[in-house]
Order: sequence, then structure tokens, then C-alpha cells
Amino acid sequence: MNNAFPYPLYLVLSEKDCTHLHWLEVAEQAIKGGVDIVQLREKNCSFDAYLRKAKQLKELTDAHNIPLIINDAVDVAMEVQSWGIHVGRSDMRPSEITQLPGHPVHIGWSLEVIEQLDSNELKFVHHLGVSPVFSTPTKTNTITEWGLNGIRQLKEQTSIPLIAIGGIHSHNAKAVLEAGADSLAVVSAICGSKAPLEAAYQLKQIIHDTQQTV
Repeated sequence: MNNAFPYPLYLVLSEKDCTHLHWLEVAEQAIKGGVDIVQLREKNCSFDAYLRKAKQLKELTDAHNIPLIINDAVDVAMEVQSWGIHVGRSDMRPSEITQLPGHPVHIGWSLEVIEQLDSNELKFVHHLGVSPVFSTPTKTNTITEWGLNGIRQLKEQTSIPLIAIGGIHSHNAKAVLEAGADSLAVVSAICGSKAPLEAAYQLKQIIHDTQQTV
């Protein structure tokens, strides 16, 4: 595990992915179950609606001392003063974000092709979202399915913390960590569960047990 990113269980949250409970209830249960960090990812949302949700979630994460990351929307992230921002290759570049007054301190970047490791943008990135590890219906606009071998390869080529996302669940979590991921980002495994607290707790236990052996 990379001590530079001490948040091994990473929840990626959107309203549409919360199929059984209200999205804020999912977030609260997940945090109580052991989630270390939360990212709000709303793709088809007006600025006002996104900001409203971000403020609601920020109030919850602050109450539990949990870092909040905003996906894509740098203006929303700056408005709520989130811990971090996560962007993809088609979004604002990390180097551009650092030029904005009051920008989020921590910048995550989706790693979709190996050539990105040669990019000058890496100088401005604090962690990489390896996307996707396994193909998933919650993220369809991707290019590479990295798989376990892909994580191993990336681990050898960069010291930047690797956040594994895409098809992560209790049955493959151990293998993904052993391949070299520093954090597991989950969507459906928690958001789609009828019992998010228990789902998060199970994943956190797997992480804890794996950390003892890796």
C-alpha cells in the first residue's frame, strides 16, 4: 500500500447508481461501514443541481472527517472547497487546474492508456484512476480494460498511487490489491447494495486482511 494515499476504500457515488436507497443514505452507511474517501460523480447534471448535491455531501463527509472529491466539475469543487478533483483525459487538464486560484489541492487523473505515463501532466497529478480494471456498465466511455496484469505493469512504471476502478467487488478485491492497487474505488458493489454499510464493511475487511500479507 502507498502511504501517499492512505484511503484504501474509495466510494464513487452518483444518484443514478444508488438503486435501493437515497444516495445520501448510501453515502452515510458506506462511511459508517468503512469507506475512507468519497467521490461525487454526476455526469448529466446542471451546475446548480451538482452544487446542491456537493454541498449536501460535503456536510456529511465533513461530519465524519472524510475527504470529498468532485468529478470533472472544477467550478463545483472550488465552490465547496473539496479535498480533491478528479478529471479524465477529455476534461480540464491537471496543469490547467493548478493555475486556478483556490483550486483543489489533490488532483486525480483517469489513466486509460499507457502513453499517459509519458505525459507532462503527471507532474500535476497526485493519484491515478486506473480505469477500468474490469469492464463495467457504470463506465462505458473507456478504452483499455487493464486487468490484473495491467495494474502490475503500471506499478512497475510509476510511483504515483493507483486507484483501481471498474468491476471491483468482494470476489476480486484481494487479487486487485495484490496486483499493486493502492486503493479500491467501488460503485455498484456499494451503491447497488441493499445494505451499503455491510457491503463497505466486507470490502474493508478484505482490504485489512490483504494489507497484512502484501
